[in-house]
Amino acid sequence: MTDATADRPGGELPGPVTELLDRSHRLGSDPRNTNYAGGNASAKGTVPDPVTGRDTELMWVKGSGGDLGTLKAAGLAVLRLDRLRALTGVYPGVEREDEMVAAFDYCLHGKGGAAPSIDTAMHGLVEAPHVDHLHPDSGIALACAADGEALTRECFGDTVVWVPWRRPGFQLGLDIAAVKRDNPRAIGCILGGHGITAWGDTSDECEANSLHIIRTAEQFLAERGRPEPFGPVLPGREPLPAADRRARAAELAPLIRGLASTDRPQVGHFTDADAVLDFLSRAEHPRLAALGTSCPDHFLRTKVRPLVLDLPADAPLAEVTGRLKELHAAYREEYRAYYERHAEPGSPPIRGADPAIVLVPGVGMFSFGKDKQTARVAGEFYVNAINVMRGAEAVSAYSPIEESEKFRIEYWELEEAKLRRMPPPRPLAARVALVTGAASGIGLATARRLAAEGACVVVADRDGQRAEAAAKELGGPDRAVAVTVDVTSEDQIRAAFEAAALAFGGVDLVVNNAGISISKPLLDTTAAEWDLQHGIMARGSFLVSREAARMMTAQAMGGDIVYIASKNGVFAGPNNIAYGAAKADQAHQVRLLAAELGEHGIRVNGVNPDGVVRGSGIFAGGWGAKRAAVYGVPEEKLGEFYAQRTLLKREVLPEHVANAVFALTGGELSHTTGLHIPVDAGVAAAFLR
Repeated sequence: MTDATADRPGGELPGPVTELLDRSHRLGSDPRNTNYAGGNASAKGTVPDPVTGRDTELMWVKGSGGDLGTLKAAGLAVLRLDRLRALTGVYPGVEREDEMVAAFDYCLHGKGGAAPSIDTAMHGLVEAPHVDHLHPDSGIALACAADGEALTRECFGDTVVWVPWRRPGFQLGLDIAAVKRDNPRAIGCILGGHGITAWGDTSDECEANSLHIIRTAEQFLAERGRPEPFGPVLPGREPLPAADRRARAAELAPLIRGLASTDRPQVGHFTDADAVLDFLSRAEHPRLAALGTSCPDHFLRTKVRPLVLDLPADAPLAEVTGRLKELHAAYREEYRAYYERHAEPGSPPIRGADPAIVLVPGVGMFSFGKDKQTARVAGEFYVNAINVMRGAEAVSAYSPIEESEKFRIEYWELEEAKLRRMPPPRPLAARVALVTGAASGIGLATARRLAAEGACVVVADRDGQRAEAAAKELGGPDRAVAVTVDVTSEDQIRAAFEAAALAFGGVDLVVNNAGISISKPLLDTTAAEWDLQHGIMARGSFLVSREAARMMTAQAMGGDIVYIASKNGVFAGPNNIAYGAAKADQAHQVRLLAAELGEHGIRVNGVNPDGVVRGSGIFAGGWGAKRAAVYGVPEEKLGEFYAQRTLLKREVLPEHVANAVFALTGGELSHTTGLHIPVDAGVAAAFLR
């Protein structure tokens, strides 16, 4: 039972809460209405106090950090309305309005539910049972137009009132409450530089009023707006053909990700959406991009402005690479200057000077964040910003809020407090892993472990359907993507790394796990079988490592390459010439590559398991039967047989190998390279020496 149930019998939600959640889901599911995690909605109602039994008026409002489209009762803050409104009597004025946020905690009902957001006062002080505050592109276009007040009057008459820009907070709540009180015909307002607020006596009326404002603004912009608000197409900035565009994006992604990760590692996202390509092809895009985004929800995720490449789309790669590095250095200097212009003695320290958005005309947009979802959402917000610029330029001129106001919000102590409440990152957060043979056995167990520790995972396997299923299990596109790859094919390996670059920005961690096993005596082993065994494991891991090294050196962020080798690379077992020799080849690749790649911060290590029977695709494919025959035991007893010959008498499972991969890459062994870790429960003949 959550606080939102207000102790109802059976835990059912009060009627206003059910209405609020339903309304929120409808509004939040349509990106025309509000952006991801943007805006909030509230409802007021009367319930019995669980202590006194007396009727108590409460307000339920979306808490800090939630998303309307997926909002649940646990995501609502629950406050006593009498106490919230009593805060007007102790309000110390706009210069100290931030103090009121802490006062919200004394207005909570019961445990209070989610943490109240900065917009709580707006919802509580407006005299209406239901209130929506949203960030639709059409509404923000009017809010960010140079003559937004006149346009609002022209579009809505006296039913929607213009409210000049004010930073979200208690005073803005008082302002909107006054608008509602003084304008009896008004159904809502346009908040300069910010968004819209609407209200209603019922949940349905409130929703209808919100949609009326949004759709009316859309129609106004479409009918009144001039064509080509971004100006004519610039020669040399037209979108490249789709295949060339994606290829260039894959080439640039690791470099750009490395630049954007100068202060801290970031995950990337790429989009070549039509809105982005059209904006970047037009003459006005440099001017508009330099003005930056306006709505607080936008620039908190995109930073005040993007980095924009100023070369033609088909410029030579070396020229583009050099120019991006120059622009990145200039961006960092400019961002530090922006911080120093506006920082005060009590301002939080600078959070990093790298861009969150990088725009490449003719190619698309690269966005960055602490994880894939954050990176993707940052890109979505910049598309929102493009839509806002288009609308504002169509009817007026785009006029975002002042830079100083952007800084006040970006480095707001309340925003800093929200960041401090976030859980600490997991050990592999912001790292991208590519695992070969990842659809089953050791590979799947490793992919699961790496994902659980925070990594984005590229599930590489020659069985595309099983790879897709594994990626879905790991959490889908924001956590994992599948690639179909035969590790004997240079083209397929290259394509797999390109897919990783487009999905996540690059690759930091590679696990060479793909393999097969041919168990035969020397005289029965054919040259074709030898070539097949070595082609997949010795040659395949070489090809994967070579492509990984190319990408990791381009990123200049270091990296990890881990080989799933075998105790058979050390221990000379019977009837195992092709497999044992291939594993020995892999084992020495670890040492050779550790020596070669160390100067780039790339660590190369290996794991030597004993035979992993349960869950193994190799053993299920016939290897188990052959090894059981060699040792004269039933196939179903092979795992037990292997366990009994070890010092610890324990069977090795895929998860144990995955644990070793994490131990090598999770941060605690940061100074270890060229090492092989035995995961064999103790096979004395395979001791390393």
